Amino acid sequence: MNSHDAQHSKRDKNVQGEAENTSSSTGSNAVTPELTLVLIGNKDSIEIGSKNILLDHDKEIHVKEFSSRLYDLFARQISLINMLGFPNIEKVPVIKDDHAFILLISNGLHDSQYTSGMQWLERKIGKEHSSYVMTVMTHDSDDICESALQDLKAKSSFSEKRYHTCTRSMMDENEIIALLEKIDDMVSENRQMTEGQEAHHEALRTVKETETDNTFEDAVEDFKKDDNCKARQAEVSPGQYQPTDKDFTGQRKKGETKLKTTLGEDSEMNDDSRELHKEGQKKEGGMDISKENVGGKGSEINNKHTGEKSEINTASCELSQESNILQHPSTPPPTHSGDNVDENKEKPLCNSSEEKRKISPQEPEMLFKRLKLQDKCQTKWSPKEFIQIGRPVKQTNEISEKDLAYAFLQRLMMLDHRARYIPVKQKKLDASNSQAVHMSKSEDTDDDDLDALYSTNTESGQSQENQVHPMDVQMAVFHCSDSFLKQKMITKLSQCQYALPLLVPDLVTTNIVCPLWTFRQITKTWKTSTTKDNSTTVTMKSMPVYNAETPMVSFFRLGSMSLSKSQLMNALINDRHNTFFHRNCPGSTKSRHLMDGVAEIAWYCPAGKPNDFFLDCIAFCNLHGDSLAIVKQREILTEMSSVIVVLVPTLEKNHESSAVISMLYKSSKPLIILSADNECSAVEMKPQKYKLGLKERSQSDVPEELKKIIRSILSRPQTSFQLKTMAKVSGVRVDEDMEVCQNGKSAAMELVKLIERMDVSEIKEKFLPCQGQLWYEWCKINKELYHLKGHIEKEMVQKRQQLKEIRQKQCNMSNNEMMRLFTESLERLPPNDREYFLKWTQILIDALSKDDLSSILQSYDETWSEVLVLKNKHEKSAQLNEKQAELEHLSKKLQSATFGLEHLFREMGQIYEAHKFLERPSLGRQTEWTKYPELAADLMIKGHPMELMDGDAGHVPLLWISSLLKEVIKKLGDQKVFVLSVLGVQSSGKSTMLNAMFGLQFAVSAGRCTKGAYMQLVKLSEEIKKDYKFEYVLVVDTEGLRALELAGNATLHHDNELATFVVGLGNMTLINIFGENPADMQDVLQIVVQAFMRMKKVKLSPSCVFVHQNVTDISAVEKNMDGKRRLQEKLDKMAQLAAKEEVCDVECFSDVIAFDVQKDVKYFAQLWEGSPPMAPPNPGYSESVQELKAVILSKASHSTGILLSHFNAKIQDLWNALMNEHFVFSFKNTLEIAVYRKLEAQYGNWTWALRSEMLNIENQLYPRIEKGQLDKVDKVYLEKQMSKKYTEITKAIVAYFEDDKDKEMLVQWRSRFEIKIDEFHEELVRDVKRKLDELIQQNNARKKFDNKMTEFENNLLQKSKELAHLLKCTDADVEELKGQFNTVWSLWVKELTSDTKPIENISLDEDQCNVLGGLGVESSFIIESKQSKKYKNLSETGNYCCYRTPKKSEKLYEESQQSQKNKNKADRDTGKQSKIFDIARKFMGMASTTQQEQQHKSKNSFQHEEQEMIRLFINQVEQECLKVMKDKPVATRGYSSTYLEELAKHVKQRVTEFESGRKYTFKKEFTVDLLLYVFDRAESWLLQSHKTYKDNNDVFTYLDSKEKEYYNIFRSFCKGSSSVVVFGEIMCENLKVSAVEAVYNKTGVGIAGEMVCNFSAFSGNRLNLEKHVLASLAEKEDFNSFITYIRNPRKQVEAFIKEEVEKYMFATQKGKAQTILNKNVEDITRLVSQALFGATDEVKKKKGDIEMWVEKFSSKLEPNLTLDTISCQNFSDINNFDFLKEEIEKGLKNIRSEMNSLSLNKVNECRQKPEQILIDQLCNCCWERCPFCASVCTNTLKDHSPDKHSVPFHRPSGIKGWHGRGTVDLVIDFCTTLVASDRRFYPEHDSEKTVPYKQYQTAGEKYASWSLTADASMLAYWKWFICHFQEELEDYYNLKFQGWGEIPQQWKHLSKKDAIESLNEMCSPR
Repeated sequence: MNSHDAQHSKRDKNVQGEAENTSSSTGSNAVTPELTLVLIGNKDSIEIGSKNILLDHDKEIHVKEFSSRLYDLFARQISLINMLGFPNIEKVPVIKDDHAFILLISNGLHDSQYTSGMQWLERKIGKEHSSYVMTVMTHDSDDICESALQDLKAKSSFSEKRYHTCTRSMMDENEIIALLEKIDDMVSENRQMTEGQEAHHEALRTVKETETDNTFEDAVEDFKKDDNCKARQAEVSPGQYQPTDKDFTGQRKKGETKLKTTLGEDSEMNDDSRELHKEGQKKEGGMDISKENVGGKGSEINNKHTGEKSEINTASCELSQESNILQHPSTPPPTHSGDNVDENKEKPLCNSSEEKRKISPQEPEMLFKRLKLQDKCQTKWSPKEFIQIGRPVKQTNEISEKDLAYAFLQRLMMLDHRARYIPVKQKKLDASNSQAVHMSKSEDTDDDDLDALYSTNTESGQSQENQVHPMDVQMAVFHCSDSFLKQKMITKLSQCQYALPLLVPDLVTTNIVCPLWTFRQITKTWKTSTTKDNSTTVTMKSMPVYNAETPMVSFFRLGSMSLSKSQLMNALINDRHNTFFHRNCPGSTKSRHLMDGVAEIAWYCPAGKPNDFFLDCIAFCNLHGDSLAIVKQREILTEMSSVIVVLVPTLEKNHESSAVISMLYKSSKPLIILSADNECSAVEMKPQKYKLGLKERSQSDVPEELKKIIRSILSRPQTSFQLKTMAKVSGVRVDEDMEVCQNGKSAAMELVKLIERMDVSEIKEKFLPCQGQLWYEWCKINKELYHLKGHIEKEMVQKRQQLKEIRQKQCNMSNNEMMRLFTESLERLPPNDREYFLKWTQILIDALSKDDLSSILQSYDETWSEVLVLKNKHEKSAQLNEKQAELEHLSKKLQSATFGLEHLFREMGQIYEAHKFLERPSLGRQTEWTKYPELAADLMIKGHPMELMDGDAGHVPLLWISSLLKEVIKKLGDQKVFVLSVLGVQSSGKSTMLNAMFGLQFAVSAGRCTKGAYMQLVKLSEEIKKDYKFEYVLVVDTEGLRALELAGNATLHHDNELATFVVGLGNMTLINIFGENPADMQDVLQIVVQAFMRMKKVKLSPSCVFVHQNVTDISAVEKNMDGKRRLQEKLDKMAQLAAKEEVCDVECFSDVIAFDVQKDVKYFAQLWEGSPPMAPPNPGYSESVQELKAVILSKASHSTGILLSHFNAKIQDLWNALMNEHFVFSFKNTLEIAVYRKLEAQYGNWTWALRSEMLNIENQLYPRIEKGQLDKVDKVYLEKQMSKKYTEITKAIVAYFEDDKDKEMLVQWRSRFEIKIDEFHEELVRDVKRKLDELIQQNNARKKFDNKMTEFENNLLQKSKELAHLLKCTDADVEELKGQFNTVWSLWVKELTSDTKPIENISLDEDQCNVLGGLGVESSFIIESKQSKKYKNLSETGNYCCYRTPKKSEKLYEESQQSQKNKNKADRDTGKQSKIFDIARKFMGMASTTQQEQQHKSKNSFQHEEQEMIRLFINQVEQECLKVMKDKPVATRGYSSTYLEELAKHVKQRVTEFESGRKYTFKKEFTVDLLLYVFDRAESWLLQSHKTYKDNNDVFTYLDSKEKEYYNIFRSFCKGSSSVVVFGEIMCENLKVSAVEAVYNKTGVGIAGEMVCNFSAFSGNRLNLEKHVLASLAEKEDFNSFITYIRNPRKQVEAFIKEEVEKYMFATQKGKAQTILNKNVEDITRLVSQALFGATDEVKKKKGDIEMWVEKFSSKLEPNLTLDTISCQNFSDINNFDFLKEEIEKGLKNIRSEMNSLSLNKVNECRQKPEQILIDQLCNCCWERCPFCASVCTNTLKDHSPDKHSVPFHRPSGIKGWHGRGTVDLVIDFCTTLVASDRRFYPEHDSEKTVPYKQYQTAGEKYASWSLTADASMLAYWKWFICHFQEELEDYYNLKFQGWGEIPQQWKHLSKKDAIESLNEMCSPR
């Protein structure tokens, strides 16, 4: 015996021992039970449990067990024997007491169960025991059983007094007492009737089978004996119980979960396996049965326990004589061939060797452990574990057993029908025993060789564990999956054309379960053909399989057979595919644990072709296992079948199958009996009763005969089977009965009840009104907004009003019952219930629409056929027109009849959009619509696809999608996703491919193709997440290109739009090419290539992979290489064609996108392996899917993905751009804009950090140079001083670009900004060096003066000292001293300046008049011009016509030309045509020549463009003159009137140059005003520069400034002060001047820094400043300020900065500014105190003199404070430095006190003015203006090439003065609206040709340098401005807002508040 068998033997002995102990303990009882109740019948008829009085546990035993509960209840000793489930026994235990059989039957199945129960009793126990039967019918509490009783009364064997009803729970004591009383009466009655008959009191004995009906005996042939196993009669002593099989029950550990299931040997075991199994059983049983024993009389063996002898059957049977326990009732008897016995002989103890198989209850558990599924029995697998992206599935033999279940499911999800046949990696053999074939261990003798040869023992093979049976894997996965995964799994099995489990024994309760839920998503489609009048009509049917009413043919096997029933069924359904798994399938093994008792179902669906097996759809059901034992399933299927096919090993009346056959033969059901031992052909025994022999028949003949019989039977009316009726079958538990499922169903039913009787085409109109015509109309109008014609702004306002009205209508219609129920259920139901609700809703809706769709399609087909017939007649008729109209109506009806769950979500989206658009306030509580995005987000996260683009309307609901994604971000965080999109022609398998690749749920039905675009989130599994830079893949599935339904009403534009949108969204796009038709391929490629080219032009760079599906031979390398070459050529050709259309320089496809034809093209096998509907998927298809998945993941690993928030923004950008015809010009990457603006703000911070550092350095160096202590500053020195801060900033820049979350997008600007920072740093250093060099130059120029001043100071000091000494002794008061000093001071000044002249002040007015007079201008004219002050605003003048006069020759020429034109026009145009032409020309911006317009031209002779040219000229001359003037050394050498003369000559020359080539000249007034304007602009600079020169070089000015200082010195000496005191006073005065200057300069920088950091207007980028400037203008409502901004924006911005600085310092933040000032005072005084202490201490230690002290003190003050040079020659006597320190400290107190009262007013008078610092910082940007509307470019960088100039929102061009050529009509349209229109414009004032606005960039450099994105002119600011200042604007330009420039009425409703609030929109990226 091998080890495996030994273990079984040992276990069985243990069990036997336990049974013996139990028997002995029972037998030792003194009291003998008075009554024994034997429970028989159907196990499901009662609910076994702890509260069941009759049977309170689910231990299934076949021995008597004392019932204490019945004893307590009935006061009588009662024992029970549980024989429920009709066990296949041959011997029953002896029962010496009174006994009764309780036959349990279920209400509803009572008829069949009563019959089968009584037949079993009579066959197994004996007919005479029928009088001991008490029939108990169980029912639910609310069932009515009256009709059931009437049915039973019709039975001849039934007695009403032996009938009782009881609830299934058996918890009612009264019911049980009444039952026991009836039983007691029955037993008493029987005892009286049978007194004296010992047989009935001795034992229950083995009986012969009842005789069958005579009719049946005539129908069957004589019973034939089995040659393989001769049965012998067994003699058994009375009372001796002989079981049929070894017991396998035993004690389990307490609390361990029990798996109770129908376990049995593989019913389809092949012959070799069976024989091996028999041999194993013989060995295990300890018997050696030789060939001679077979057929003999039998052998005697000794009974170990009784000592009695008995003859037993020794044919392949193993006895279990010791066991007192019957076979486990939940385990069907073994299913192998039985032993045949003579009719007159007793039955053998067991049927066959197969029935002796040892089945341990641990076997299912062991199976689950082997598959590593033990944990999944409780925590089920769910779909989410498979709707995630893991590593590609292995296609090798390397799958280990533990991964088998997971691999099965993975492959199944990919539609790989080989999932059932996954080879398992074999366990490694030892190196010493690594042979492929086992070697025999027999000795080397001839006899041994022969013995071994003839031996059937396979010694080495038996020790190995069997491979797991494939169907066990499938069923194990089924049992370990939750309901949703089961449904998905069964759906995939159906797609793989496999049979599906219909009835499944529950592993725990052994109840029969029908998994009806799993069938709910399966749809079957078939075609039937009918022939009438020699024409064949093919009708297509498509319906959910649970709803299909079809015949059902059920196959049973009664006993064991060598023929495979499943293989035979496959031949009937699909002879090329194993629909049912059978013994000859790959991987089949002899051990099978989970399939017996399972009934599988499959449908045959005809294709409507002549070679169809059957003409209509037929269900085929296969009951696995021996149906003799599987009674309940057999009965259920018998009752529900249309045809029953029974396979029997033999047809003999004494065979165990005869009773079942007899019953079936008598029933009305058609029956086909297939007999294994018969050779006869098909015979119809009686109507619809057939028999057919199988012996020695060809495998092809039998299926053909069967087909004929079945076709014949089904040609007559038969009962039909409908899957959903399984829910009504009693005794079958349906999985849908779960509470959670029912909750979902009831909610769905409530919703569907509203529509179930409605025409589907009307449902959407009534219950989903928001997405119907209203939504289509809204989309249409919204698109028209981007293609306006005529009066653009007026039309735009009208259309927006229409949009608002439509939204209002949607809101009014949104509160319908259906949507209320739907959204309430989504919100109310718990997550699981909600999932069921959604599934049920989809299922029920689909069921409704399927019927209507089928009927509409049928009508469509019929009508189309009629149209074709009429067309073939080649004549147009009313009938043809009528039919075509009918066809069009059906087409629209078909469209509206498409109704699914997606439409409910679409309605949610539209309700949300409508309310959001109107921003309707909540009424009371939070309104329902606000919750919709959150509800949808929950579902999207769980894997539900969400509609991205509405396929019916062809529009993206941006508000809904944006809110939905924001909610997803709230719940998941802003995760990174990799966006994978797919493009291809319609019905090319895109959705199927995605579903197979990722296990998704995109709709794939041919009748329900994807429309629009859907998105679904797929999570990366934990095992691969670490290899990627994103968390999810977001898959975007799209409708097909070239959709047939769009052919009539859509163009190529729709496909281009869709392709551009999808390609732009995706990080990668799969381009799906179907078939090998070059024409089809070319159309798709052209669309795709153009989409990629557009992405290149807007700087998006997705990748792509081409998927070539349905290729006939994907393995042909050469063919594929040729295909790739041809594809490359086509792509290159398409790229060249697309380049012409998109105006792009491209030679090949790789110029457009990175593409490798060798790696980026994948070939797919065709999906189906044969012709649908019966064809399974092609295995090569799933392999291709896996290869493609690997490629995608490989490419994705190099991608960083995209944040969900960025994806959201990209959707908005792409769609908004697609609304315009010119995508590239219209695309605005808001995400990129937002990132760039953030970078601009950061750039501002970096530049300010550098600027503030340089200002500090300048403040340190400037005083030293000014005081002559520094005469040279090198650039290197400045760079060194800046190096620390510059290094800090460069590190910050690197960190920002490398660490910011948007670093992938930032990288495109990194080098540019690094260069800009470097240039800025260089510019700072250069500017400061220039300023310091100028100061040094000034110092050098006045060195002579400085030397003289030093001499003066020494002389003055000496003279003051001497005078004081003379007056020291006098008693003069202060006034006298002052008078004496003044007298002497005047003498001193006269003495010191005897040879010096004072520098005079300049008189610019006089000089200007002299210069103008020198040019010949009359003085009166000059005075008049100056007094009018008209020249001051020359650059902002609205109209320059008064300055211009036409040249004479030009004037004459124009008049003659105009006259000729008018004449020609009069001849050419007449009446209305002329008027229309003029209107059109005005509309297009063209010149008009009517008389009225000509009169206007004389009044307003300048065109707008010429006005702007003059204005530009004035500004240019101004800048040139200022530059010339500032180059003059006025500050160092003084002013000269020749400077003004030079300016005057330059201006006159420039005017002359400007006039040349023009048709006019300027009047003298213009030149005069221009000169005065230039002089006026230069005046302030000249005056300041001359003051500087005078201050630095005029001796008299200098001495005046020193008078006070020397008076104080003089006074001190007079008072007798020492040199220390006087020196201290001099030092303090010096300190005060320097300290005050340092404090003010530091305060100026500090205030500027504070405002840059914390003042909102200055703390952002250039656009932020612009917003605040505009808001300020609106608040002030000053028209002149607006005009200044429009004409000279920088001037107005500088004025704004100055104004805000003043308000900040003196109003809003005065306290903060004062704090900055006070802090600087404290810092300076602290510095002076520390320097004073340090210098004194050092000098004392070194015993230095006064000069050393001054040097030390000055050095310690640097670099923050610089003192004037002090001469010490008059104070050399100072040596008491402590006293000096005390004196200076006294002075410092006064200085501190004075400085604490410093005024902020002086800050703007210091050198470092905060306003100028801020102007330098904030205005160092781009100031280019839009050529249309003069809006200023808002880029923070001055030179931002290669980026074009841009501004977020432009303004109406009329603000700048644009008007229609030859009209007075100001242009009201925004230029960003015009660029999307069909209008045209003149690029220049003298242009003859117009340019389309859409092509504005072709109009010249100034236009090409701008990027104008169509924005639908939403900014309210400039609309308010025009309305508010309409009169002022009209007066300013002398033009009118009329005609085409009429102001829309809605603009006039805008308030200033609206205008200012709209500026926030300007600053948002959108």
